[in-house]
Amino acid sequence: MAEKAIITNWLFLTYFMLQILKVVCANVPAIIVFGDSSVDSGNNNQISTILKSNFEPYGRDFFGGNPTGRFSNGRIPTDFISQAFGLKPTVPAYLDPVYSIKDFATGVCFSLAGTGYDNATSDVLSVIPFWMELEYYKQYQNDLRNYLGVEQANGVISEALYLLSLGTNDFLENYYIIPDGRSSQFSIEQYQDFLVGIARDFVTELYYLGARKISLGGLPPMGCLPLERTTNIFFGSQCIEEYNTVALQFNGKLQALVESLNATLVGLRLVYSDPYEILYDMIQNPIFFGFVDANVACCGTGLFEMGYLCDQINPFTCSDANKYVFWDSFHPTEKTNAIIADHAVKNSLSQFLYW
Repeated sequence: MAEKAIITNWLFLTYFMLQILKVVCANVPAIIVFGDSSVDSGNNNQISTILKSNFEPYGRDFFGGNPTGRFSNGRIPTDFISQAFGLKPTVPAYLDPVYSIKDFATGVCFSLAGTGYDNATSDVLSVIPFWMELEYYKQYQNDLRNYLGVEQANGVISEALYLLSLGTNDFLENYYIIPDGRSSQFSIEQYQDFLVGIARDFVTELYYLGARKISLGGLPPMGCLPLERTTNIFFGSQCIEEYNTVALQFNGKLQALVESLNATLVGLRLVYSDPYEILYDMIQNPIFFGFVDANVACCGTGLFEMGYLCDQINPFTCSDANKYVFWDSFHPTEKTNAIIADHAVKNSLSQFLYW
């Protein structure tokens, strides 16, 4: 009898917790994503660019082993965040013709791999610029109102959680790479301020379009990405501390922007999400998180492969991506993405999980 009572109580508790979760998560009806390859769920598949990942071994640990265009062996952080809020386990790409407004009503991704705040960044790899993501979003709003009706659609728009994640490309694929480009026009501090100004304008326009719950993502420890460590081979392949310092400085400016906009735009709930510390901890203490290697990536030699250099016939690709912090030379594994997402939900995004 005692055992039966324990089982009954456990079942009741499980049911009760599920009901709580439904109530808690009901306040975020959709996840809407803007950014770069860190959160692109397949939009780049539909444009003419060399920056793609819709082929094996990308996606080998995704549902069905499908290479969806996500730059990972599986899911990306926004997929896990969507699931954590009681929504679907993946966020569909807006440009993917397989999906319709019915799919996008509870989550949609406008992110484009290779883009940045700066229009000049998108020109480097011939991708669609960041501002175009906002134009796609405006069309989405129209479609959503036609699908749900104006009142219900406006409710989704105001209660949805908006996630922004970009900026790394502006520095690593633009400022530090193009000799006669932005580095000849701006000091690094000036360039940071230039990008923060664009972020300010973007968030402000989202606000006036109806968004109220917005997460502004910071930069990772970009000097510790395998590709950057490879370029630092003559110095022992250590992290490039200059890049990490720039990331921390930029993140500080984003935090100040968050405070400023929250004080200026009535009703805005803007939060700063910090991927830097948790990812840096994984890189410095991989064993603690269950990894074996944080210096090189799983794909290929783990030093420089990304995109088409990371293909299924590369004999060096690892057999178990869960042992690695990074999947390719620029992007984390699914396991890393899950840890980053969990950290974000428990910290910066937790305020949106309310009764």
